[in-house]
Amino acid sequence: MRLKGKTAFITGGNSGIGLATAKLFVAEGAWVAITGRDQARLDAAVKELGPNGFGIKADATDVAQLEGAVEQAVTKFGKLDIVFANAGIAGNTPVGGTTLAAFENVIKTNLTAVFFTVQAAVAHLNDNGSIILNGSVISVLGNPGYSAYAATKAGVRAMARVMASELSPRGIRVNVVAPGGTRTPIWGPGIATPQAEQALEGRISRSTPLGRMGEADHIAKTVLFLASDDAAHVQGQEIFVDGGATASPAGAPIYRG
Repeated sequence: MRLKGKTAFITGGNSGIGLATAKLFVAEGAWVAITGRDQARLDAAVKELGPNGFGIKADATDVAQLEGAVEQAVTKFGKLDIVFANAGIAGNTPVGGTTLAAFENVIKTNLTAVFFTVQAAVAHLNDNGSIILNGSVISVLGNPGYSAYAATKAGVRAMARVMASELSPRGIRVNVVAPGGTRTPIWGPGIATPQAEQALEGRISRSTPLGRMGEADHIAKTVLFLASDDAAHVQGQEIFVDGGATASPAGAPIYRG
């Protein structure tokens, strides 16, 4: 077991990538505290995790709630070894059609909250621990309509490098996992019906060299690597888990003869 005896704190751990990661961490021997805003979904997630899981209702954009969630996790399981700042939202912010409130909400959730998650946790994090931040391929792909989202994820990459510099004296590693198009609830209306989900999967598959949509488990396994001693000498890096979409886009099915 790669995480036996370790304690992890995961924001947005009640669904999608966060829940898949929490389940994998538990399977690898960790105690896992997850946060979420929806009590019913949080309860269901904790039931899946079993006795090694602990759910805390908290809004990642509320610094006081974040700090309280970390304190609850530490009271329950002891000092932390792993932090996965995973909570985030999608948000369409096209030029000419975006309100200030909508733009700032994406920034607050996907960037500001990530910083304050780390800040709340770092005093309770053991030396030689691991921090993983959730990025995205959209930080480099230039998807139309996603200015705010792309900016937050590029900001997460830059922030991870600064944090890695600051925390290296303690042996704490800070890295980013950057998913491509992945089957999770973040798509919202995009997967509201089987037909909509099939259409979305088709679009992503055609633009991905490996010809398929990512699964939450693909991301979770990469987070596990970064959290474990297998990545003991990996610092300040961003790992794209996107089927080749950023590195080899010309290999996508839409470009094949």
